[in-house]
Amino acid sequence: MQSLLLPVVFALASALSNATATVLQRQEALKVPSSSGLRPGLMLDLLRRPLWLTGIAAVLVAGVCQALALNTGPLAIVQPLFVLELPLALIIASMVMRQRLPRAGWAAVGLVVVGLGIALAALSPVGNRTQVPLDRWVPVLAFCGGAVIVLSAVALRRPVGRTRAALLGTATAISYALTAALMKSATHIFEDEGAAAFFTSWEVYAFAVTGGTALFLLENALQAGPLVASQPALTLGDATLSLLLGVTLYEEHVRTGWWLLPELLGLALITVGVFALSRIPLAESLVASDKTSGAAPPQAGQTLP
Repeated sequence: MQSLLLPVVFALASALSNATATVLQRQEALKVPSSSGLRPGLMLDLLRRPLWLTGIAAVLVAGVCQALALNTGPLAIVQPLFVLELPLALIIASMVMRQRLPRAGWAAVGLVVVGLGIALAALSPVGNRTQVPLDRWVPVLAFCGGAVIVLSAVALRRPVGRTRAALLGTATAISYALTAALMKSATHIFEDEGAAAFFTSWEVYAFAVTGGTALFLLENALQAGPLVASQPALTLGDATLSLLLGVTLYEEHVRTGWWLLPELLGLALITVGVFALSRIPLAESLVASDKTSGAAPPQAGQTLP
């Protein structure tokens, strides 16, 4: 357990930095025009906003901490810890926006924390393979890349609303999980073979592309619909796929058998907590409004698609 201390600390530091970035970026994303498509100009508008750039700086800090966590620990334990980003983001938002987190919000935070603790304790991931052969990467890259393209294409055929946000959130989750898997490989190349090998390895440029894709999809998912649609898909999808990639790519081992019962219990608590957090007014205030999205406000009794 002591050997997992460093990756856990680095992962928590990364989650905190990402949560800070989330609050800043989401507030700024609401202040720029939206559209019904994946608008490239969105990024240009955001680049002109100092607070959004501050959020990007926090993302860079988070990236360094994440790289250190992945270099020193299993993918199957590092990435699931990022489930804590949403609770941390809402706690930070409550302080920045001077709004109290309601009791239901604190109860949901407790569910996520307890659920994550139960799930990770039951899974007990072990193993820290440093390199993955190319023949293992090819089917993973093909599957993940194809899934992102299909989900994004289907999302574009849907109107702004819950379905569109959920699809883009899922595509974002896949991109983030794949980025983490590639980053883990790249950090070990740097450690084992030096800077020259690092900058000439395909993994470095692959995780740069997938990371940029994830950021682009995230910004569009935030404007596509309510947080309760995109955030659970993003949070749970990233953790679940990262766990699978850790087992299949890096040969990490998790406990099965009767341990599946507490693992499923932990997952259930996390799911309930994430959905509850996504529904509180403070969370909803961090996603695109009808005014910024250009959509007409719903009438009484009307729900978004």
